Amino acid sequence: MFDKEYYYLLKIQYLGFRYHGWQKQPDLLTIQRMMQRTLRYVLGRNNFKFIAAGRTDSKVSVNETYVELILKEAPLNLDTFLSEFNENLPQDIKLLGIEKKEQGVNIIQAPKLKEYIYLFSFGSKNHPFCAPFMINVKGSLDIDLMQQGALMMQGEHDYRNYAYKSTPETQTLMHINTSSIEVNTLYSANFFPETSYVFKVVGAGFKRHQVRLMMGSLFDLGSGKMTLDEFKLSLDGSKPFTLTHIAQASGLILQGVKLLE
Repeated sequence: MFDKEYYYLLKIQYLGFRYHGWQKQPDLLTIQRMMQRTLRYVLGRNNFKFIAAGRTDSKVSVNETYVELILKEAPLNLDTFLSEFNENLPQDIKLLGIEKKEQGVNIIQAPKLKEYIYLFSFGSKNHPFCAPFMINVKGSLDIDLMQQGALMMQGEHDYRNYAYKSTPETQTLMHINTSSIEVNTLYSANFFPETSYVFKVVGAGFKRHQVRLMMGSLFDLGSGKMTLDEFKLSLDGSKPFTLTHIAQASGLILQGVKLLE
């Protein structure tokens, strides 16, 4: 006889600075490991599994994403679970909400849009407290030129040059819904620099390190290490172009995931 399964959709957020990404790894602190450990403690049993809407790399933070929880034996008490789970999670992980589903969501394959942002500044070194959220670039950046480059990334392109360790079978033709650089008004703190910037990009999916490679090429464009013609060439996957600048992970935030019907 098969055990009955119960399905839940969890909305979570976390600060990734001290974690080695989402996926559980031997002897490393990860978000998945911490959530599993907490759920084992809260439920007193181990017959469950988590499936994330997408993996994040080491030090990458998340403002809002989804995790599917598949539970056996007995359902959750939704009147108490959210508060009890949050009480036992570490301070840098938070459960925002939980929804019971009648069947599995197949959250990996489910159609969705992801919005990533990347916070940065340039010039004078940031306050050390900025380190978990924002990257500082030495010297100056031509923000106007970077804004031109970001806008060029919008629409359909073959992102093979931005696909980390791709193979000939890797699907790299992608549509980017929006791509922009603007003054940061999303996040603020009294230790942030007077002016900081945010790269925003929205699409149905991104390859490993793709957004950080996109940010790295924009940094190279803005600092004069790459010309606009070279930048255009990098967006044509039919012409090999070697990108060597992967922007640091701690400036990257998965701002939101929208599950589509």
